[in-house]
Amino acid sequence: MKMEIKRNLIAAMVVLAMVGAAGCSGQTAPDSANNTEADTEIKGEGVVNLYTSRHYDTDEALYDNFTEETGIEVKRIEGKADELIERIKAEGDNSPADVLITVDAGNLWRAEQAGLLQPVSSSTLESAIPENLRHSEGNWFGLSTRARIIVYSKERVQPTELSTYEALAQPKWKGRVCIRSSSNIYNQSLVASKIESKGSEAAGEWVTSLVSNFARPPEGNDTAQIKAVAAGTCDVALVNHYYVARLAKSDKPEDKEVSDKVAAFFPAPTHVNISGAGLVASAPNKDNGIAFLEYLVTPAAQEIFAAGNNEYPIISTVQVTPTLQAFGTFESDEVNVAAYGSNNPDAIEVMDRAGWK
Repeated sequence: MKMEIKRNLIAAMVVLAMVGAAGCSGQTAPDSANNTEADTEIKGEGVVNLYTSRHYDTDEALYDNFTEETGIEVKRIEGKADELIERIKAEGDNSPADVLITVDAGNLWRAEQAGLLQPVSSSTLESAIPENLRHSEGNWFGLSTRARIIVYSKERVQPTELSTYEALAQPKWKGRVCIRSSSNIYNQSLVASKIESKGSEAAGEWVTSLVSNFARPPEGNDTAQIKAVAAGTCDVALVNHYYVARLAKSDKPEDKEVSDKVAAFFPAPTHVNISGAGLVASAPNKDNGIAFLEYLVTPAAQEIFAAGNNEYPIISTVQVTPTLQAFGTFESDEVNVAAYGSNNPDAIEVMDRAGWK
């Protein structure tokens, strides 16, 4: 946790330095290292400036189609969620950003709490997006969903042994569970959802027992957890579903080998999170930003948006990818994703008390 806080502070200092330099030259601040950036315009009738943490090639079709339909050009800056949030803070009222797209309701909550988003009243968005997958006052909207699932070893675990997240805290799983760090927003949101549905005390008891079943100290990303199951380091892991889908679709022999050794299981009910977006509070092209958000919930856009990362479309009538069809259906937890943000501080405290590194 201390290392991540230090990294975030350094990132914020770098952004502030860049914005200060840009202010002296009268230009928009350049993006940080390893991020791609198109030129942005502060304001223009045919422009929407997008700050996004999505980096999928298929999204190019989204932007091109939107421009073709509306004549509005999408100019974008890509980066990690924390970097983009800090950048908009540093740019202040002079930020060119119209729309922020990021993953996890926890990140959207952080942007909201920082005063970076403004409410949008749109019957198009409200009718298309289920109530539990959007902010109650329209500060942000879910655009696709992702499930946090159990990946298990086909050799050492039978699917009949699996049921719920809570069951992984049972003694039979001692030394058999892999998971990434408590600093990861995906895990924080999972715990936050349990706090919302079961209360802090019950959630704390579950987390404490779960930690005692870890096969190793948390390390790596979700793909690393899947590979650890395949390698026999652990028998089960908690990951987002699309990491499994990526390996299943990969042409690399080493990925195929991993994929063949594991399978996906959806706990009942399954914790779901979102990729989502909000209109930036200082958006210079507000109407264009709203038009872009509304476009993203059209059936044609949803097919592209969700398929880009093998996520589930926000609109139930839009078909999922063949890879996800092979995973089967599942029952989603109906907790409002906004609770992932409001319960985030409590979730971090619960994880810290349990010794989840």
